[in-house]
Amino acid sequence: MEVVAVEEANPVMASAPIAPYNSSPLGNSSSQNASRESLKMEPLADVAVLPGEERVIDKDIIYICPFNAAVKGKVSITNYRLYFKNTDSETPVTLNVPLGVISRVEKMGGATSRGENSYGLEITCKDMRNLRFALKQEGHSRRDIFEILFKYAFPLSHGMQLFAFLSQEKYEENGWNVYEPMEEYRRQGLPNSEWRVTFINKNYELCDTYPTILVVPYKATEEDLRRVSTFRSRCRIPVLSWFHKENHAVIMRCSQPLVGMSGKRNKDDERYLDLIREANGTIKLTIYDARPNVNAVANKVWAGYCFPVRLGLLATGGGYEGDDAYQNAELVFLDIHNIHVMRESLKKLKDIVYPNVEESHWLSSLESTHWLEHIKLVLSGAIQVADKVSSGSSVVVHCSDGWDRTAQLTSLAMLMLDSYYRTLRGFQVLLEKEWISFGHKFASRIGHGDKNHADQDRSPIFLQFIDCVWQMTKQFPTAFEFNERLLVVILDHLYSCRFGTFLYNCESARESNNVRMKTVSLWSLINSDTSLYINPFYTPESSRVLYPVASMRHLELWVTYYIRWNPRIQHQQQSPVEQRYKELLALRDQYLKKLEELQLSDSAPSSTHLTNSSTPNAATANQHITHLQTPF
Repeated sequence: MEVVAVEEANPVMASAPIAPYNSSPLGNSSSQNASRESLKMEPLADVAVLPGEERVIDKDIIYICPFNAAVKGKVSITNYRLYFKNTDSETPVTLNVPLGVISRVEKMGGATSRGENSYGLEITCKDMRNLRFALKQEGHSRRDIFEILFKYAFPLSHGMQLFAFLSQEKYEENGWNVYEPMEEYRRQGLPNSEWRVTFINKNYELCDTYPTILVVPYKATEEDLRRVSTFRSRCRIPVLSWFHKENHAVIMRCSQPLVGMSGKRNKDDERYLDLIREANGTIKLTIYDARPNVNAVANKVWAGYCFPVRLGLLATGGGYEGDDAYQNAELVFLDIHNIHVMRESLKKLKDIVYPNVEESHWLSSLESTHWLEHIKLVLSGAIQVADKVSSGSSVVVHCSDGWDRTAQLTSLAMLMLDSYYRTLRGFQVLLEKEWISFGHKFASRIGHGDKNHADQDRSPIFLQFIDCVWQMTKQFPTAFEFNERLLVVILDHLYSCRFGTFLYNCESARESNNVRMKTVSLWSLINSDTSLYINPFYTPESSRVLYPVASMRHLELWVTYYIRWNPRIQHQQQSPVEQRYKELLALRDQYLKKLEELQLSDSAPSSTHLTNSSTPNAATANQHITHLQTPF
């Protein structure tokens, strides 16, 4: 029998390589015992529990494996995870599923259901898989486990806390310190004579979904900002995301203007965009509207009817910047579809990759999901933004509210333009800045701890962005300091609720819930052992702009993420070249250490002869080092 294993960034597994999908992810017992001892963890079958994790129930159960026969075993549910291990076979079959991954729990069959294993539970997960368990039909045997699983998988729906607030994990580095806004703006060369930092939003009074520190045109007054906010959806005014140090072009992000059906104008907004254009002498400001043209027009009507109800504002609709009002601007629609289209596309993708892949119609099935087509449009839009800025023209990017497609476009364009964001640390800063601090609605899009699986606000926008990043790493394998493992771990903990990093919809909500003080940052885990996430082929190139090819023949499905639960899809082990390269790097480090020891011994004043005779040794070491640094 093949092993069904859940691959998860577990603290107990943090120092071990990712297990192949056809082997147990639990590693050897000696390393586990060492981890338990060092972290003072209690044993849970063969896996170590987290500090703060408590067992709730154990139950004999049958796991209906979609790839093999039904497997008898024991399931343990804690306040953090569901853990299953088989008891009827010498070959270990395990599941290790954070409860935050669960989207839906349903009862399967009834007391009178006939057929083997027809009575039990069906669990739908957010990470491209479903789980089915069967129980004995007598005595309401599933009632207790269903109620406990439902309660702990959806704690917010039951007046309970997410696990991130119960975790007692400790790390040497505080990941909450990774991103300091002023430090990042100074790195970009801000503030300067063209752009200033404003604290007008320090109490979230201007915009409750923006961060407290914003960068705006130097000539724009605080009163200008207040007036512009009345004409932008959710008060999300155009603010600076990135500054090009050489040509001074900028990437600005915002929400749609509230022009409405009547084509309303706002002189303050028009003047404000002119200030952005004039800052570096851009002849014509380019406004990238992420939406399809037809959607932007429809938003005039939609916003006109919905905004008064939802926000208590005047009946002012959304829309876009028309040529008559914004004569010094060029409007470009990028044709990226909305959150509902993306949600349905991912559902179709899941249908064709789990549990089985139908190889005979694979290409047509994949095409019918339109998933790669959406990836292409997002990447293509970001390329246009990056190219325009690289050529010296400033841009404004928005969608409807400026927290979904806008974040995709600005962060991907910044990744293409700025090599700092392609480092392990810089990528963390990018996510903290463009996604977390600028108010991507993680709570609404993911549904952390919420039982309402049919919520129309849910959508895989962030997953789509990470997919785009993966596509770039495939096309530029030496340009990124981090590897695929980092991207998978980020996505796993997007759902897990183990860390506070992706909780809530905006900075003000995180502050009011004291997230930084009461939870651990994901970056604390990542930075506790960065060697796990380093790309051995990384070659720093500070001035290089990346332009990925956004055509269907150059894009591919991220098999090692979307189909990783299928044991037929063998995990992509390190290639022999990558393994050999790592060995050579380790050998280089040994030579460097020996060289350092030689230099220390030679520097001793006791013997001039030793100092002179050390030269050949040093030269030899340097020759070895030079040889080992030669790229493949």
